Amino acid sequence: MLIRLLRKYLAPYKRWITIIVALQFVATVASLLLPSLNADIIDKGVVTGDTDYIVRIGSIMLAVSAFQVVASISAVYFGAKTAMAFGRDLRSSIFRKVASFSAREMSYFGAPSLITRNTNDVQQVQMLAMMTFTLMVMAPIMMVGGIVMALREDVGLSWLVAVAVPLLAGSLALVISRMIPAYRLMQIRIDTINRVLREQLAGIRVLRAFVREPYETKRFERANQELTDVSLTVGRWMAAMFPIVMLILNLASVAVLWFGGHRIDTGSMEIGALTAYLTYLVQILMSIMMATFTLVMVPRAAVSADRIGEILHTDSSVVPPETGITDVNRHGEVRFVDVEFTYPGASDPVLRDINLTARAGQTTAIIGSTGAGKTTLVSLIPRLFDATSGTVLVNGVNVRELDPDFLWSRIGLVPQNPYLFTGTVASNLRYGKPDATEAEMWRALEIAQARDFVEEMPEGLDAPIAQGGTNVSGGQRQRLSIARALIRSPEIYLFDDSFSALDLGTDARLRSALAAVTTESTVIIVAQRISTIKNADQIVVLDDGAVVGIGTHSELLESCQTYVEIVESQQMAEVPG
Repeated sequence: MLIRLLRKYLAPYKRWITIIVALQFVATVASLLLPSLNADIIDKGVVTGDTDYIVRIGSIMLAVSAFQVVASISAVYFGAKTAMAFGRDLRSSIFRKVASFSAREMSYFGAPSLITRNTNDVQQVQMLAMMTFTLMVMAPIMMVGGIVMALREDVGLSWLVAVAVPLLAGSLALVISRMIPAYRLMQIRIDTINRVLREQLAGIRVLRAFVREPYETKRFERANQELTDVSLTVGRWMAAMFPIVMLILNLASVAVLWFGGHRIDTGSMEIGALTAYLTYLVQILMSIMMATFTLVMVPRAAVSADRIGEILHTDSSVVPPETGITDVNRHGEVRFVDVEFTYPGASDPVLRDINLTARAGQTTAIIGSTGAGKTTLVSLIPRLFDATSGTVLVNGVNVRELDPDFLWSRIGLVPQNPYLFTGTVASNLRYGKPDATEAEMWRALEIAQARDFVEEMPEGLDAPIAQGGTNVSGGQRQRLSIARALIRSPEIYLFDDSFSALDLGTDARLRSALAAVTTESTVIIVAQRISTIKNADQIVVLDDGAVVGIGTHSELLESCQTYVEIVESQQMAEVPG
């Protein structure tokens, strides 16, 4: 998976990669020339006392060094630029893929894991690309070039290279093999700590209300300690790697000086050649270390690439049509025909044998006990899920055949848990209609019974909204979400338990204002309170995923025992104890 990701997302930058390889080649060749030139200065200049030769070759060394510096800096620049572009493109692809997921895929992966994969996992692969451009490209050139140049200086010491190189490579391979499973476990532990932290931040009010901070603190400490333990395991092996490299490097250097000294003593080798040979041996071993340093990142990057690939190769269960329908004759009608829905892995369907019609100009209310399938039923209309069997029709057309943008543009959804985005009141309202004017926004706020509290804010429409709308109350959050749907003036309104946080007076005023602006639209309301839905044109009663009654309030009181029980339970709850 790692190779496939690199090949695909680096393909647009072939020209930059070619430049990087060329620059690294030039810089490496320049660094390989310097020891040889230095050897010439010692053997032909210092030993003979030829000052002119020293100055001339020294000037060449300075020029080569300057050329090497320029080439190295340029290579690093283009390498960083390419790696950052690679990371940007990969994050963008992951984001677009996740945006296409249905609620089923979102639930399968989970928000914490998706965040980790689009940040930490991408960073691991991106860092590998960066190190490859800066070190890995240079390493084989330097190793091969170093061996050639070392043999050119003296063949008699070549056995040292034959011993030192395999010894270093084998030792580092042993270390890397121990780090691979630890890296894999580390990414899982990062997911876990991300999930625990998100749960604690999102549920901070519940934690404080039930005095569960000590328990959650211990839970976080446990997750944190597990990540620390595996990180320490990786760190220990990483710490062992460099002493091993330095030990072998120093032993090889001592061996070169020892055996090279004997060769100088016998006249088989010059002093300058010995210094050059020693430098080349160091360069050879350092190239192996650089390659290993990059290869150390491969296991973690490979794990991250697998996790990224899992997202990129997961297709949404809600598949858009190749040529979506955008031309329909009817206006706002919603029909369910023999609809059944089963969650993945569940043994029983959550909805079954659903047959009902919600018409334009009418209000259809859906009521039932908790877990009856009300939210799931509403979610099938905008294709947050697809029905397991049966057909959901909007404007007389199967939703699977409608163009997704066309479908969503006809729907104004107020979800069960209203969510506001970081920004202002105006920016949140413009999610419903990007080009909405101030007059349209104030009108929507007025209908949603939100105008009063927005006018009381010093900044009005420009009043800041925190992430999730945490700086406004639950009722205010619901009313702003309703205003966001209203400003769109859609054909179909879906209110999924959107009045639960409102007091009875505000609820009544809001429904009265809604009735005046939705006379030509289809309104579907999921609610728990009888007072919210008793005046609906038709009320659908769900029980255990099946429709057990359809009719008006008065009709259901005579024909549906489940509805009668709901009404009686609420009337009893309203009677003072």
